Amino acid sequence: MENQLNILGLDAPLPRGMESLLDFKADLFSRADSLRLFNQLQHEIQWKQETLFLYGKQILTPRLTAWYGDEGIAYRYSGVTFVASPWTPALLDIKSKAEAFAGARFNSVLLNLYRDGNDSMSWHCDDEKELGPNPIIASVNFGQQRRFDFRNKENPAQKHAIMLTDGSILVMKGDIQHKWQHQVAKSMKAKGARINLTFRLVNPAI
Repeated sequence: MENQLNILGLDAPLPRGMESLLDFKADLFSRADSLRLFNQLQHEIQWKQETLFLYGKQILTPRLTAWYGDEGIAYRYSGVTFVASPWTPALLDIKSKAEAFAGARFNSVLLNLYRDGNDSMSWHCDDEKELGPNPIIASVNFGQQRRFDFRNKENPAQKHAIMLTDGSILVMKGDIQHKWQHQVAKSMKAKGARINLTFRLVNPAI
């Protein structure tokens, strides 16, 4: 892919213009902790395959999802309203580390279970009004590594990619949601399952 970025080994700089919009750490969690937490989340989380409304059509999400957070927190996207389930001890442990790294407070988390390389997430921005104008979103990853793509909204040919590895965290901040879209594309190479947690601060009053 043109202008591909791989910071798995921190062997490439962040793309010009994105240095202030992304923070990445490949080993926020050790391999042992990552395996333990992956197994806990896989079995303890109430996973669902949701039906979303896109372009006037009902579709099944190509992955399993769940929404957890503080009491009363709800989040709406693609025509579906998610009401948060109570935090589990494992989620609170992960949240604490994500908040420390991001330097931010989160009150909810959207979880995605990619069962194999056939599961995906299409191009989008996390720009729902409940997240505020410049949200900080921390993406924690366990299991199968997957490529995380960015493309510039004004110039879609301008693309970058980051390999999100087991135990890693990627923080998106600033005005990145205004200028860039992101996706997790289908992958012939990804055979295993991946669990992704995107921690965010939802303001239900907005």
